[in-house]
Amino acid sequence: MPRSIWNGVISFGMVSIPVKLFTGTESKDISFNQLHRDDNVRIKMMRWCPEDNRAVEMSEIVRGYEYARDQYVILTEEDFEKLPLASKHTIELAQFVDAEEIDPVFYEKTYYLEPDEKGVKPFALLMRALKEKGLTAVAKIAIRNKERLCALRPVDGTLVLETLFYPDEIRVERGTEVPEVEVSDRELEMAFTLIDLLHEPFAPEKFTDEYREALMKLIDAKLEGEELAVVTPQPAKVVDLMTALKASVAAAQKRRGGEEEEEAERPTPIRRRRTGTG
Repeated sequence: MPRSIWNGVISFGMVSIPVKLFTGTESKDISFNQLHRDDNVRIKMMRWCPEDNRAVEMSEIVRGYEYARDQYVILTEEDFEKLPLASKHTIELAQFVDAEEIDPVFYEKTYYLEPDEKGVKPFALLMRALKEKGLTAVAKIAIRNKERLCALRPVDGTLVLETLFYPDEIRVERGTEVPEVEVSDRELEMAFTLIDLLHEPFAPEKFTDEYREALMKLIDAKLEGEELAVVTPQPAKVVDLMTALKASVAAAQKRRGGEEEEEAERPTPIRRRRTGTG
């Protein structure tokens, strides 16, 4: 059973829903340790105080805010606990919006919520109301020493909470336009055709991390004392836009035709007939 990273309540008007927050994603990146090249011994990272010229323990370390060069305000764990923020323990639903109103650039990290035993019914009520209205709730939550904007939406029988960046954290420049370029109707029509051929329901299971797979093959090969063949990237061919579009459409049509043939060749599953007991 995963451990919750935050316990509190969802405040929905005068309704309070006790909930627990869990991390909704995990990294599958392949991790490496840093080793000394000469003897393959793992390197240790030390916290070093240049003033005392020695390593220091975690118990000796405090957090400081640099308000001027080499001048710090020291904050303790007690200081963080004293912060007068309702969002440390309460997710107060401030507004309800259409999901498409939130640009994907604002989404930061995904979590999921589960109700405590006493909050099951109001939790289910909120989840069903959001689903039937097709809305997303916007609120704030304070976790890991930061108050974050967040969005709540129903997904597969639970509520997903996604932290959002604040507007001043977004580095995408608004209002920047592509220089005026002449695009012909024929080129646009070909682009539409290509998009239509590639338009299909989102199926994340179709995608895999090929870099991670290739990296594991390399690691396995090294363990077996083998060498993998070197793949030399081919230089990109410079072609005009219309030629590239036509080639792309032809490739997409061929791929779609192959997928349809594979689908047609799959055997139809035999459905067993249910028999009654009387």
